[in-house]
Amino acid sequence: MIAQNKPEMLKSSHQLEVRIGCDEMKNEYDCVVIGAGPAGGTTAALVAEAGNSTLLIEREKMPRFHVGESLMPEVYWTLDRLGVVEKIRAKGKFTKKNGVQFVTNKGKESRPFFFQEHDARESALTWHVKREDFDKILFDNATEKGADCFDETRVTKIDFSENGKHKIELIDREGQTRHVIAKVVVDATGQQSMIANKLQIKDVNPELKKAAIWSYFEGAKRNGSGEEAEVTCILHTKDKSAWYWYIPLGDGSVSVGLVSNNDSLLKGRGTPAETFYEEMENCVGIKNRLADATQKGEIRVAKEFSYTTKKHACDGWVLVGDAYSFIDPVYSSGVFLALKSGELAADAINEGFQLGDLSEQQLGCWTDDYEKGISLFRKLVGAFYTDEFSFAEFMKKYPQYKGDLTDLLIGRVYGDSNPGRMFDDMDPWIQHSKDGTIDQYAATIPDPMMETM
Repeated sequence: MIAQNKPEMLKSSHQLEVRIGCDEMKNEYDCVVIGAGPAGGTTAALVAEAGNSTLLIEREKMPRFHVGESLMPEVYWTLDRLGVVEKIRAKGKFTKKNGVQFVTNKGKESRPFFFQEHDARESALTWHVKREDFDKILFDNATEKGADCFDETRVTKIDFSENGKHKIELIDREGQTRHVIAKVVVDATGQQSMIANKLQIKDVNPELKKAAIWSYFEGAKRNGSGEEAEVTCILHTKDKSAWYWYIPLGDGSVSVGLVSNNDSLLKGRGTPAETFYEEMENCVGIKNRLADATQKGEIRVAKEFSYTTKKHACDGWVLVGDAYSFIDPVYSSGVFLALKSGELAADAINEGFQLGDLSEQQLGCWTDDYEKGISLFRKLVGAFYTDEFSFAEFMKKYPQYKGDLTDLLIGRVYGDSNPGRMFDDMDPWIQHSKDGTIDQYAATIPDPMMETM
């Protein structure tokens, strides 16, 4: 089973030095990681720390913009293993995230799920981050651990070889074409999914073809101030056809994003900005929060198609983060899964080098257990997008699952917890909701108050 923490691999003597950077790229590496987001930065740091020569490549100049500011609490364990928790705290730019709040299509605000009420550990408090700063911390950390890290370097071609020497063609910072040999290639290219697209092994979920329109706002209402509790808010529009995220950031701004079906947002309507503000009129919670706010920067658009991959590893390569799969962003699981997959893939790679085994079986040995956790997030996303289903009504009948639901919102899907048991009762409840028979079905379930008498 997947553990929360793995013992450190043996380090070679050269890793005792703190490396500031690398000016010269070598022609051959044990491991090449493509993409310097959370998944790539984690993989590169841990593989290099174990003494394996590692190259981390990022096509954009670091730090670079990226959406995905709200972190699940369970990111703590990988960040702690990487040794960057204190760096994140010291950054001073990241707002503490204390919980998650949901606002119904009628504007009714739930009591927030405060993580520390369920989990008293230090790890229950997490952060809202500016991703350019967060990802740069991980990029620099990989350098310090011994990886050669290059930004503004674009991979143009990968040729896999049966002899274990894969050839990567890239264009470096100076615009020169180069070739690098790698024993292992890690695809951490995010939704670009370089290897998955090359091999045509990507499966898009036809029911979750979403798009997001978002921007940043100054002067927006905050949930708290100073040391008061700040939370991520999820707010439905009146007809429940769309939802907004609302994430308070450390610079005083708020990230606000609109998510709905790709076609309904981007086809047959006005500009993305017009659609964003038009839907705001249908969301009283967002309208009130942004009443005195000023838009900061441009309106941005991205497709948020949920997908997975038919194969996650093969001889000499492995997928991590969004290159492995992408889940709808409603529960902020993306960065957590990126960090976790990067950590687990690194352990498999390091073990493979120790054993002299870089086969598909070895490099993908972690994926079955990892998939079990992902499946729970997918189920929770499916419940969120079932219009006929009400979390509130379900929890009234099954209050014993409040802890399991909070575990899922925290990201505690690996280790000893078992939040998946909640779906033994939620799955039939959802089906009866869809069938229009929920009232009859609910009447057959004992009242929880009667059971305690």
